[in-house]
Amino acid sequence: MALELPKEKWVGKIGQVVIGALESEGGTRTSQVAIGGATSLPFLGFEGEYPNEPPIGMEIFDVVREDYPEVVRKPFEDVIDDPGKWAKKCVEEYGADMICIRMIGTNPEEENRSIEDAEQTIKELKEAVGVPLLIYGSGDEEKDAKVLEMASNVMAGERCLLGLAEEAAYKSISVATMSNDHGIVAFSNLDINLAKQMNILLTDFGVKLENIVMDPLQAGLGYGLEYSYSVIERIRLAALMGDKILQVPIMCGTTRMWNAREAFKEDAATGDSTSRAIFWEATTGLSALLAGADALLMRHPDAVKHVKESVKNLYGGGEQ
Repeated sequence: MALELPKEKWVGKIGQVVIGALESEGGTRTSQVAIGGATSLPFLGFEGEYPNEPPIGMEIFDVVREDYPEVVRKPFEDVIDDPGKWAKKCVEEYGADMICIRMIGTNPEEENRSIEDAEQTIKELKEAVGVPLLIYGSGDEEKDAKVLEMASNVMAGERCLLGLAEEAAYKSISVATMSNDHGIVAFSNLDINLAKQMNILLTDFGVKLENIVMDPLQAGLGYGLEYSYSVIERIRLAALMGDKILQVPIMCGTTRMWNAREAFKEDAATGDSTSRAIFWEATTGLSALLAGADALLMRHPDAVKHVKESVKNLYGGGEQ
C-alpha cells in the first residue's frame, strides 16, 4: 500500500506582479518577468501551484564606491564604470532576468550627481538592455523624490519597479509609481508587522496591491540570516492562511552578505576567499527562496549560476 504525502490545504494565494512591458504592450522590453503567484510554500508543487520560477536579477550602480569588494568587482572590471555596459554584460553573459540600478551617486553626501546626469544614465541603461528594470534611489529622501520622479517619466510605458518605499518616506515614491503605472518595492526592516503596515500605508495612499513587491530585508549568512528566514517564512505563512494584505510577492537582495568580512577575507585556514564569497552569496540567496522569497537581486555571476541551478533542481529539471 503506497503512502500518501501529507498535504497542507491553504486558503490564500500570493499575488502576481509582472514587470517589463513588451512592444505589444507599448513598451520596449524584450522580456518580462512574473513575480509570485504561488498557492503553497516554496517548491512544494504537490501541495499547490508554484507557477513562476523565481527571477534572479543583478544589481549595478551608477557610481562604484572605492570599498566595493574586489571579488565581485573583478568579473566586471572592464565595464564597471559604465552602467549600460555593466548591465549588458549581466544580461548577455550571465543571464540576469532583470537589472536593478542603485542611484547612490545622486546622494548629496556622496557624488551629488545632478538629475540631468542621472537621467542620462537611466536613458543609456534603457537602451542597453531589454530586460525589466528596477530603479532605486540613494537613500536621501529629498533627492530620491526628484530622481525617482524623473526615472518614472523616462521609463514611462516600460513597467519598472521603483524603490525603496519606507515608512518614513513612501509618498513621493508612490506618486512617481502611480503616475506611469510602475510597480513599487516596499521595504521593512525584519518586522512582519511593519511589512504589513507598509502595504496598508501604500494602499491607503492609492497604490494598488497588485503593484507592490515586498522587501523584508534579507540578512547575510552569519549576520542574522536565520532571523530573516523566520520573518520571511512568517509573512508567507500568514499570506497563505488568508491575510490578504500580505498576499504580495517577496523580493530579497543577497547583497548585504558582502558586509560580512568572513565571506571574502584572506584566511588560509578557510580556503580560497573567492570561492567562499561566491558560495556565501549563493547560500544567502537560496535560503531566502526556501523561506518564501519570490525573486532575488544578486551581484556575483557565479553565485547567480549556483542559485539558478539549485532552483532547476528544486523544480525537478536540473542536472542529476
